[in-house]
Amino acid sequence: MTLSLDGLVLAPVADQSAGQVGTRTRFAYHEKDGAVWADYQGGDIVRGHLVGTRAGDRLDFRYVQLRTDGTTACGHCVSTVVELPDGRARLEETWEWESGPGSGTSVVEEVAAHAG
Repeated sequence: MTLSLDGLVLAPVADQSAGQVGTRTRFAYHEKDGAVWADYQGGDIVRGHLVGTRAGDRLDFRYVQLRTDGTTACGHCVSTVVELPDGRARLEETWEWESGPGSGTSVVEEVAAHAG
């Protein structure tokens, strides 16, 4: 069975550049019937939202966020869902800004219940 993201909290494993998500950012994921969405905040992000679709272990979504400096940004991301040996979820992401130049890769992993 494919690992469900519904109700999971994920966090980046490394910091990106200033104004982007980082290790203090937390994503609260939901999914139902092929739709995925999440709210996120923390670090340089005051509030962010993502929405998209899931087909098997592939996510395709768009995101928009408000940064602590008062600017906003939006982009597109394609992720692969991977189950770690300990059963936690990992997303291997390829993203690109649509509100400005830039693209890259990142990894987010499920935060263990005892971690913050």
